[in-house]
This record gives sequence, C-alpha cells and structure tokens, in this order.
Amino acid sequence: MAKKVQHKQTISRETRRDIMDSIAADQVNWWGRLDDPKFLGRIWDLTELPSTDYRYSDAAEDIWQHTINNPDDWDRDWIFHDDRFDLDGCRDETFIRFLCEMIHPLVRPDRAEVEQLLVLFNECLEEDDWEIVATKRRRSGPVFEGRRREMLKRPTEAIDLDAYERLDDPQVVREHLRRIDRDLKSDPSGAIGSSKELVESVLKLILDDYDVTYAKGDDLMDLYKKVQKALKLNSEAVPENRKGSEAAVKTLRALVTTIQSLAELRNQIGSGHGRTRRSPAFTRHGRLAFNTSVTLVEFLLDTWHVRRSD
Repeated sequence: MAKKVQHKQTISRETRRDIMDSIAADQVNWWGRLDDPKFLGRIWDLTELPSTDYRYSDAAEDIWQHTINNPDDWDRDWIFHDDRFDLDGCRDETFIRFLCEMIHPLVRPDRAEVEQLLVLFNECLEEDDWEIVATKRRRSGPVFEGRRREMLKRPTEAIDLDAYERLDDPQVVREHLRRIDRDLKSDPSGAIGSSKELVESVLKLILDDYDVTYAKGDDLMDLYKKVQKALKLNSEAVPENRKGSEAAVKTLRALVTTIQSLAELRNQIGSGHGRTRRSPAFTRHGRLAFNTSVTLVEFLLDTWHVRRSD
C-alpha cells in the first residue's frame, strides 16, 4: 500500500471523525439511492486507485465485487476506514466534496433527510470555520458546495483601539476581546457574556468621560440611554438634512433594538443567571453576539471622538 500523503488541513480530524461517527451511528446510507461504486465514482476515478483484492486490477472492480456482487463482504461504513480514500487525512476540498455528494439531489432526493444531514454537517464544520451552502437550484433540489468562512473577523483584531485617543486604558476593552476570542469555539455562551460586557464597558467609559453618573445596578439599556443623551444621538443628529435625520432616527431605533436583543440573547442562551444545565449555544450564536457588539461599539467610539473633537 502506498504511503499516505500528508495534506495541510483546516478541517480537523476530530471534526471529520465526529461527522463520520454520526453517519455510522444513525445508519445513514452515505451512498444514497446509488450503489457504492457509482457514488464514489462521482468523486474519484476508481480505475486509478488500487485494488485490495489481488484478483482485481483496480478499485472499481474491487468495490463492485465486495459491495454488490457479494454485499456482505464489507460493513456498510467501510469507506470511513479505507486508506485509499483516507477521509481522515485527505484534502479539505475532497472531504467537503464527499459530504456535498451525500446531499446531492441525484444521490438523496428526500429533502427532509438532506436538511437533517446539512444541519449535522454545518454544526460540526462551524468549529473549523467551514460551511456547506446551496449554490444552485434544480427542479430536483439544491446543489451544495463547501466554503471557508474567511471573511469572519477575529475578535482580537476587530477594533483598532489605538486609533481612539480618548481611551486612556484600552486594556479593559482588549481583555473583553481576548475572552471572546478564547471562548468563541470552546465556550460560546461565555463569548456571549463577554460580548455584552464589552458593550457595557464602552458605555461606562464614555459616561465617565462626560462626567455622567450611573448607578451600580444600571442595566445595558439604562447605560445606553445615558450615552445616547450625552452623544446627542437624536433626530437632529444630521443638522439641516431632513432625510439624513430620518435615517439617523431609524439607525438609532435599530441600535436600541440591537442592544435589547443582545441582552435577551445573553439571558436566553448565555452562561448567566446561575444555569444548572449546559447552554444550547453554538459558535454561531457567540459570533452573532460578537459581531453585534463590535458594530455597536465601533459606532459609539467613533461618535464619541467626533463629538469631543467638535
């Protein structure tokens, strides 16, 4: 047997094994309504791969013999431990292609089953910043492809804190961003909590700069209302421009809604309130909280510095 070629992987072996173990445990026919050689022939040229049986010249004949002619020769999930396909160590693109072919409409016409597998794949892949999405629509159903989520911000690089001169001690904000970065994949509920605390800290920094008092028990919305007043975030935010002022009002309303939603997200699936059960939060929930907080914080920091310079 030829020596395995080591490929640089961004989809970890743990993620791959989680997916393959789930397929095996649920007894999903990975080949769908095709047979083993027809399914695998959509991804690999089986005539170019060796046979494990000396009687046959290539993998195409070998697989046909042991899965169709004698279907009890190999177990149903033999593909997951066959070195010729090496799903543990193959290129990311090959592994993703295998998953996408599993839910191709020609392979698996049952859309409910496709949706169930798609959820499984993406919940596992999000840990490695991959996702499978529909890229084409056919009468028989969607066709899927995998892609890297390369446009996602790294928390520690999301905000250029050195650009804000009024931040006397940006270390406080940096610590929140570091905790988010640390927890985003391993503890999404913790990332949600740190995202909320990030917003609270920035609100308090702005209020301190304006010598505006706030109570220890003030919640997120209480703090925001005081900052809104201090920064003059009102319907006259764009002077002598009616449409601009109307747009500003809508933006403010959206900001308020964002803050409320962030607080609710923390309460519902975060790690607060002395929960005794494991949070149902996934990485995507933590990233939603992070992206929301960064958008809001950047707006507040920018507005704060513009107001002070004016």
